Amino acid sequence: MRSSRPIALAALPTLALLLAVAPSAAAQDRPNVVIFVADDLGWADVGFRGGPIDTPSLDRLAREGTDLHRFYTTPICSPTRAALMTGRDPMRLGVAYAVIMPWSNVGIHPDEHFMPESFRAAGYQTAMVGKWHLGHAQQTYHPNERGFEHFYGHLHTEVGYFPPFANQGGKDFQRNGESIEATGYETFVLADEATRYIRERDASRPFFLYMPFIAPHTPLEAPDDLLAKYADLEDDREPARSAGTDRTRRMARLMLMPSARPVYAAVVDALDQAIGRVLDTLDAEGIADDTLVLFLSDNGGASYAMGGADNVPLRGGKGETFEGGIRVVSLLRWPARLPAGSRFEGTMSAMDVLPTLAEAAGVPVLAERKLDGRSVWKALAAGKPEPREDLLFFASETPIRGSFSLTAFDDEWKLVQEVQQGLLSAEVTNYLFRIREDPFEYHNLASEHPERVAELAEAIHRWRSLHPVAGTRSTLVPPPGWRAPRDWADYPIPIEALLDEPAPGMPPASALRPLDFMHGENGRLLYDCEPYPLLGGGLCK
Repeated sequence: MRSSRPIALAALPTLALLLAVAPSAAAQDRPNVVIFVADDLGWADVGFRGGPIDTPSLDRLAREGTDLHRFYTTPICSPTRAALMTGRDPMRLGVAYAVIMPWSNVGIHPDEHFMPESFRAAGYQTAMVGKWHLGHAQQTYHPNERGFEHFYGHLHTEVGYFPPFANQGGKDFQRNGESIEATGYETFVLADEATRYIRERDASRPFFLYMPFIAPHTPLEAPDDLLAKYADLEDDREPARSAGTDRTRRMARLMLMPSARPVYAAVVDALDQAIGRVLDTLDAEGIADDTLVLFLSDNGGASYAMGGADNVPLRGGKGETFEGGIRVVSLLRWPARLPAGSRFEGTMSAMDVLPTLAEAAGVPVLAERKLDGRSVWKALAAGKPEPREDLLFFASETPIRGSFSLTAFDDEWKLVQEVQQGLLSAEVTNYLFRIREDPFEYHNLASEHPERVAELAEAIHRWRSLHPVAGTRSTLVPPPGWRAPRDWADYPIPIEALLDEPAPGMPPASALRPLDFMHGENGRLLYDCEPYPLLGGGLCK
């Protein structure tokens, strides 16, 4: 069994140390926290927006809580999870462009601070039930090393909804580093574990539960009764107004492929049922009013042919930086503090979750590095959005290597760049929107406001230079001849088999800074280096 590394108490501030050793009355008075994350849920695929899929549990959260109407994530899953857990920009972390593949040794730097570490230090019980997707090659990347006392689930995505829950042929289901056998439908198996955890918790202390589902990610599978329920669902989705997404739908029709929409609906229905079981458990335990519940999708719905999601009236979908790829369904409920049935129109991103929830719960954030996210708790509690003057940036290179979707936006202007990078060329297409007036991105104003395009394009250029040179890139297949382990629980290299410090790389230490300077816009050799913009992406601040 792989042991969980305890938090280094000696490094914590005195207040956090006291809370960790002897949870105080203040810790007991803090709210429980439950975070649900769906995987590829469409903007229009919920009942409270008039969708054709039964989602009574999400409808309940909308009715009893706050609709975070302008909540943004990255266009793909690993970067969103990194932003959520750290409050930091995935570009800086090296996971902006693509997800962490099974054959990759990439993970989030062990020096980065994860949200459950702060909550655990403040006296919370911490658990994760579901999909990780933030590193698996060495134990330092494992959930049990990132603040979660209890981990039940998968290191990867695409493990299937029925046993044997495998990725690339290797079994991927574990409890705290020990491989386990599980039977039944994956979404319901996770609900069983989450409800068990809540019922068997130490009731004298608050808990932090992170529950990232695989649903409704492809490949889609659902129980027979739900497949039958939606068998006759018509695929009447309007075009996504995205060339790539709409092309896949046309090709599927020409090839006489069945629509993925009915199966997708069944998977979403099961997801909603699982969330409902957890909410019912909070009710049965008498703690619903004292529990802060956050729901979000990790990115926009996979609205291409095999995905089945619908984001209309938003444009585009998963993998793209149009609104349909990054503006997601998100709900926040805390009956003791937030009004029921409200809508928050302020801009909020996945990076804002850590500082926002920490402030709401009165938990000190113990991160040493500066967060890129900001707390919006005061604005949420008051129901009055604060203007966002800084830019938000998102990117994707998924699924085609060299095909980038990029964006920079604030409350008024949004630039979307599509970059097609060849071996000897690069083609850039710009889309400029007044996003407040045109949230569905119908009117491209790039030709009318070239100065605004140039300004936002330069900001994207500087932002992309933060990416570590060995960070994620799109690689849909493994290195030639690579083989998966028989059991992914055995895969991470144990901490005792690793050196004490991160590897320095090939160049001598004296050469790293000048070599980093020479890389310029191509990315960073020095981790967490933010170059002076006037030096052409050169020396670090």
